[in-house]
Amino acid sequence: MSQQYKPGDKVPKSGIYRVTHDSQHVQEHEVTCVCNETFPPRNGCGRHPRFTSVRQAKHIRNHENFK
Repeated sequence: MSQQYKPGDKVPKSGIYRVTHDSQHVQEHEVTCVCNETFPPRNGCGRHPRFTSVRQAKHIRNHENFK
């Protein structure tokens, strides 16, 4: 099973992450997260969401072809 991250954890690698909420809130969905930023809390959901990496991608600012 892939590692899960919670709000407040540092994003280890930029990419697409699946967000899983408490089943009483919203359905699972995907978001883009940037390396070294923190995973945010969801408004009204507190620390319930969990983030799992789906696909890693370099942020364009860090890509060698765009410097």
